[in-house]
Amino acid sequence: WGGGSGAIDSKNNMPLEANQQPSVGQLKPLSVDREPSTIPKGGTESTWTYPSPQMFFNALNRKGKADGVDEEDMENVVFFHNGMNERTWEMVKRWEALHHAEYDEKNQPKLSRFLGRPHDLSPMARVRSLFYGDVPFDRHDWYVDRNGEEVRYVIDFYFDEEKAGTMEAFEVQARPALDSLTSCLDRVKMNIYVTCAQYGLPCPISGQPGHIGKEGANAGER
Repeated sequence: WGGGSGAIDSKNNMPLEANQQPSVGQLKPLSVDREPSTIPKGGTESTWTYPSPQMFFNALNRKGKADGVDEEDMENVVFFHNGMNERTWEMVKRWEALHHAEYDEKNQPKLSRFLGRPHDLSPMARVRSLFYGDVPFDRHDWYVDRNGEEVRYVIDFYFDEEKAGTMEAFEVQARPALDSLTSCLDRVKMNIYVTCAQYGLPCPISGQPGHIGKEGANAGER
């Protein structure tokens, strides 16, 4: 995550060299401090690092999205941005828990790369817009390293104006893309687990209470 100039990093479609210099016309100084995420970075032993307020502001200018943005708002913007991504990773991990047998203590899911697709409605978002009228303000495709296999996730981000100013204003819908039979089956299994958990029923496969379904139900996943 971040903004700069020069060559583009294919892992996040952002400049390789972070730009921490003030933007042209910037009125107030912004922090250049960056926060580490909890999201493991594919191909490394470290985690992804979030952009500083200055980098975020520069990225908005580079993309032509800085109109009406006040420098004083950037600390909050970065705070909510980071919180959304942490929530997204927790949802991805719940899906990946369906494949716990493929992992061990030293080999856990990692985020290899991601791609912003704000102008591409996902099929689910398109259906939701037809029934409820709301559309996501952003979409990402996240590529997760599952023990050497790259798995694509589709993430839609929604915003509720009535809850503006709180983390509850942001709704995240994350699920594996229907790129393979395995991902299709994961969608079916999660739907079953969550539905059973909502009605207080045990897992129909193991006969035991399912923590994946309970966590997914609490998060509103399906």
